Amino acid sequence: MRDVGHRPWPLPLLPWVMSQRWSRLLFLHWRLAPEAIRARVPSALELDLFDGAAWVSMTPFLITRARPRGFPSLPGLSTFPELNCRTYVRLHGRPGVYFFSLDAGSRIAVEAARRFYHLPYFNADMSVRVRGDGGTEYDSARTDGRAPGAVFRASYGQTGSLELPRPGTLDRWLVERYCLFAVNGAGRATRTEIHHRPWQLGKAWWEVRENTVPAAAGLGDLGKPERAVLTAPLDVAVWWPERVENGRGGD
Repeated sequence: MRDVGHRPWPLPLLPWVMSQRWSRLLFLHWRLAPEAIRARVPSALELDLFDGAAWVSMTPFLITRARPRGFPSLPGLSTFPELNCRTYVRLHGRPGVYFFSLDAGSRIAVEAARRFYHLPYFNADMSVRVRGDGGTEYDSARTDGRAPGAVFRASYGQTGSLELPRPGTLDRWLVERYCLFAVNGAGRATRTEIHHRPWQLGKAWWEVRENTVPAAAGLGDLGKPERAVLTAPLDVAVWWPERVENGRGGD
């Protein structure tokens, strides 16, 4: 919490409510025309573009040490895989992310996130296996009847050193996001703040054997990603969501 110089705005005044560690995280990025995704993003949110293009990203990773503030991590509940499909948005000038889907290997996490954070989380059968060469074998098959089935199977690993992306670069723009937006059942936008140290990114080798997650979200078959980077493990703090209204939402 002392490392805040990289943040685009100050930490929230209220205390964080949950922490977790993200590891074995791979970013896969696709460049799209804004009109290709505009209809899939709530009208309350403005698309955030880089050089006139929209971007869709997928992030397979492993959550560990998940716990509410003031409680220890619990065996069997604090570690599970997660797979996100997202794009980049703004609301009242603040950049963040919007999720098309989030698959998780924890029923408790799925139901809690759907109820309290208004996020499109879905149950999935998932596994993360460490290869003999240190790489990752990642498999996910959605089992939740609230959304179309979706499968993601990939292998990936690190090929070079990890570094902080330079300011103004696409890599930094894609990853340095400190809030996420959602729209609840009443059509009201909410914002959830997060905090972590700056991302360290490195080149990755990767093979995606099957990926129907974007198609299940109505984005079609995106084909081969344009960019892929691996990250160092990252400890993350999460706040309660807050409703955004009248251009402020608790700013």
